[in-house]
Amino acid sequence: MSLSYRLAYRLGFTPWENAGRHSFAAQLRALIDDVAPPASGAKALDLGCGTGDHSIELGIRGWSVTAIDAVPLAIERARTKLPIAGADVKFVLGDVTNLPAYVDSGYTLALDVGCFHGLTDDQRTAYGNGLGAVTEPGAQLLMFSFSPGHRGPLPRGASCDDVERALGGWTVVADDAMDTSEASRILAMAEPRFFRLVRG
Repeated sequence: MSLSYRLAYRLGFTPWENAGRHSFAAQLRALIDDVAPPASGAKALDLGCGTGDHSIELGIRGWSVTAIDAVPLAIERARTKLPIAGADVKFVLGDVTNLPAYVDSGYTLALDVGCFHGLTDDQRTAYGNGLGAVTEPGAQLLMFSFSPGHRGPLPRGASCDDVERALGGWTVVADDAMDTSEASRILAMAEPRFFRLVRG
């Protein structure tokens, strides 16, 4: 999947970068609002951060953010958005299926906007193992995912069961359909969802 994303960034075909134009942004902000305000120095991890808009949003809210993506061009573009007053964000070029090799530990919040749902089964298991290794008990994961389905070049999606199976020790505590009333037809057909998980 990384090769597909590298090509998409090179060609300038990155529709996920425009997600803020519809109700997605409001729904994601509401989910973040439901997480307790960060204590001083609380750490958040943005998985598959792209060009970093969500990472910066978390940083402005007071989180100390590490954001990781495997696409060099995405990380380059994200870094050009810094510094922003009040946002403690570090962008890392790395692999979400081997998190301990790229990030430190002690995270209490993780955000995944469309990363997990494009991984293979083996990659999902590695992602889950790595995430467990770098987060604290009680940590929360907010995840945006398409529902499972075959859609050509689009990510294959993930169900609630897929997520819990790959992330041993994490429990889905909320599973909400995205409001697609303002979304494109293609996005609406993917039946996108927001999951919230808590690590045991």
